[in-house]
Amino acid sequence: MAQAVEPITSADRPGRSRTEPIVFAVMVVVLLVAPYFIYPLPVMQALCFALFACAFNLLIGYVGLLSFGHALFFGWASYVSAHAAKEWGLPPELAILAGMATACVLGAIAGAVAIRRQGIYFAMITLALAQMMHLVAVRVPFTHGEDGIQSVPRGRLFGLFDLSHQMTMYFFVLAIFLAGFLLIYRIIHSPFGEVLKAIRENEARAISLGYKTDRYKLVAFVLSATLAGLAGATKAIVFQLASLTDVNWPMSGEVVLMTLVGGLGTVFGPVVGAFVIIAMQTYLAQVGQWVSVIQGAIFVVCVMLFRRGIIGEIAHVLRVRL
Repeated sequence: MAQAVEPITSADRPGRSRTEPIVFAVMVVVLLVAPYFIYPLPVMQALCFALFACAFNLLIGYVGLLSFGHALFFGWASYVSAHAAKEWGLPPELAILAGMATACVLGAIAGAVAIRRQGIYFAMITLALAQMMHLVAVRVPFTHGEDGIQSVPRGRLFGLFDLSHQMTMYFFVLAIFLAGFLLIYRIIHSPFGEVLKAIRENEARAISLGYKTDRYKLVAFVLSATLAGLAGATKAIVFQLASLTDVNWPMSGEVVLMTLVGGLGTVFGPVVGAFVIIAMQTYLAQVGQWVSVIQGAIFVVCVMLFRRGIIGEIAHVLRVRL
């Protein structure tokens, strides 16, 4: 799957240095006015998944590692965040931090096991670890099995802002998304990010230059897992629910689809891909299970005709960085 899509490399995008800030500014303006024209809840869902896809893209798009187990971090952060808010009575900011910390620890453990392998072996190890933790989620009492953790209180942010109000919740989620997005942007444009790109392009050459590539890949894996946990923890607070759906393998496949549809190895591609997929699920809900069929058809079309994804093709045609 990863070989069928061509990432946008530095050689493909010589464009203008001001393109990305301009597009970012447009994105921020659109997201600021969106809840005044669209019901906020599906937009908040899209923002959570956009952050999830951006975190996944950090690993596959800039390191070249395909993980089929990112639902592990997304789902378990969701569970811990929901449990912390409901049972421990933590405010939402601390509950989300607890979910992030859980994802960080799980990422360090899973990364230490999987990072020693490459290609399909790496992907299969991550999938196996995720499914093992899915079974744990089914068995342990605090997750409440198939019922999940329901009626999670949104609480008051910093004791001041009541998140039970939709607009307040929306701007909180938007702030989290933008913070995560900017952090990822800073990572991929830092010296550390340049090393990650070098590893993606030619790991043997990076090793010959003296870089400890396994260490770089492990740090990137943990960062990706932690940000995926931030998305999952936030989603649990937004929907006041943590369930087995968040930790099951189709969730890992869904984030792969979002990233590939938007554009692998692009900055804004995962955001667009997430909004496209969530919009389909929301507005085509009346067709039931056919939504999955339509998503599959779109994926096939993207692989066959838009191998760089939506944003990737636009960037390639316009010769700009996106």
